[in-house]
Amino acid sequence: MSTPRTRLTPEVAIVGGGPAGLRAASELAPSVTGDVLVLEREHEAGGIPRHCDHTGFGIRDLHRVLNGPNYARRLVRSAEAAGAVIRTDAMVTGWTGDGGLEVTTPEGLAEVHAKAIVLATGARERPRTARMIPGDRPDGVYTTGMLQNLVHLHHREVGKRAVIVGSELVSWSAVLTLRHGGCRTVLMTSEHRRPEAYAAFTVPGRLGLRVPVRTRTRVARIIGRGRVEAVEIEDLDSGSRDVVECDTVVFTGDWIPDNELVRAAGLPLDGGTCGPVVDSELRTARPGLFAAGNVVHPVDTADVAALDGVQVATSVLEHLAGRAGESGGLRIVADEPLRWVSPMVHTPSGRGPTRGRLLAWTDTYRPFPRVTVRQAGEVIARRRVPWPAAPGRVFRIPGELLDAARPDGGELRISLG
Repeated sequence: MSTPRTRLTPEVAIVGGGPAGLRAASELAPSVTGDVLVLEREHEAGGIPRHCDHTGFGIRDLHRVLNGPNYARRLVRSAEAAGAVIRTDAMVTGWTGDGGLEVTTPEGLAEVHAKAIVLATGARERPRTARMIPGDRPDGVYTTGMLQNLVHLHHREVGKRAVIVGSELVSWSAVLTLRHGGCRTVLMTSEHRRPEAYAAFTVPGRLGLRVPVRTRTRVARIIGRGRVEAVEIEDLDSGSRDVVECDTVVFTGDWIPDNELVRAAGLPLDGGTCGPVVDSELRTARPGLFAAGNVVHPVDTADVAALDGVQVATSVLEHLAGRAGESGGLRIVADEPLRWVSPMVHTPSGRGPTRGRLLAWTDTYRPFPRVTVRQAGEVIARRRVPWPAAPGRVFRIPGELLDAARPDGGELRISLG
């Protein structure tokens, strides 16, 4: 005997109550005749910014500087004021046979059937197990998200001496969280030749927060029985190893999209991002199903994810009005040293990407790279940009470099020179 399910029929369903989902809801709610329903699995909406208790949020989308919790609250209030319905503690577990969403809530099971669905599920850091770090299995090993959840939302203590794995922007966010919790960062380790974060963060962090950063190193082993006692650090150039005493290890960066619903829907996955393949209007291969935010480009800042929400809202409204443009388009392929490019499909007659820029990820540092676009083996655009391409942070490519693409010319390949 099957369990009865509540049936919900909003105009638009948005899976994920982070910056992308909430901003999309704010844009859509005043413009559709039915409900805009946001499904958020956590007890509160707002996404990762809820537990990032430092400044730097809202610059690109709200044109002001806020800390994470205030930014999250502002997004929630804006969505609710616009008329969106936000249901928290609502876990989307899969798909119904006719394309609806299966949802588990404290009140029971539900099915959500909407004319348009937006996946804004975000991304997460790979934990220690996914990185296959050998050694003991003690307590005291976290990702940044776990750490910030414990410290800022649950007000828990985490330790006194920490080693941070990674030197991205989020790694310095972890340093600030540890400092707030009374824990000193004794080492930040990175496999790259230079820290991944911008110098504007790395230099003050090294000097002001007194955090030593060792590049071209990795954690070779975690040591400890009940609790972390130390880590073994390997120099990747010499092969030498030394032991650093600590009681806390934080794995930062190395992002992967929350793509379970994408895979369950049978949508094409991009080999680089491991997220859904989308075009510049954030449409997936299934009509009426869209994706936005860091599930598409793991990972950019919260304000860029929010601006994705604006972009996808326009696409949803066009779909609901029956004005959606042509589907398909030209596949965009990232050549080494680029790992991925987002969006992955260029529609010559469609709107350009969010903020007019393609987002990319590189595995090597290039100070002022020359971006080259090829189609059918011919160079159709080439430009040197005045900003670096660096591991650990998004590299932005001017979208107009694709303007010369021929609709019948086949895939586009983007490389750095």
